[in-house]
Amino acid sequence: MATLRAVATRAWPEEVERVAAYLRESGAESRIEEFSEGTPTAEDAAKAVGCELAQIVKSLVFDCDGRSILVLVPGDRRADRAKVSAAAGCSKARIAGAEQVRDATGYEPGAVAPFPVRQVEAVFLDRSLLGHPLVWIGAGSARHMAALAPTELMRLSRAEPMDAVESPAEGRVRKADQGGGA
Repeated sequence: MATLRAVATRAWPEEVERVAAYLRESGAESRIEEFSEGTPTAEDAAKAVGCELAQIVKSLVFDCDGRSILVLVPGDRRADRAKVSAAAGCSKARIAGAEQVRDATGYEPGAVAPFPVRQVEAVFLDRSLLGHPLVWIGAGSARHMAALAPTELMRLSRAEPMDAVESPAEGRVRKADQGGGA
């Protein structure tokens, strides 16, 4: 049974409707919710939906030797650039700039949905996301999120599963080296 349950009474922005239409057409069981205060950080998103931080999916666009690569990681972890570049077969992975994010995905930075995307060469999903019954993704705006099974996320985004995140020890060392902050 494929359902898309909308928890909103007014019209959605075009980008959100694009995600909703993709979900409907795919037959995925999912729901989109709107949060009037927005969800600018993974922590804000987890609090708004009432889930663990690890169930929030960060959709990160990397520039890999001029190619746009989308990497889906849990909200409580950081993507490992060396692992991303190895998986993408590039010399160096760096976080894409705002223009490249818009061109590659069709979404604004901070509102990237993992599908449908315009010009992304590959999508990688951190395997740890598959351990949850439900995950939450950005749905095209900073105020909209969609919930779905991680297996559906992998199918719909055509993602290749991989170990895409830094180990917890690496994250602690990096924070200490940078004087705090994530």
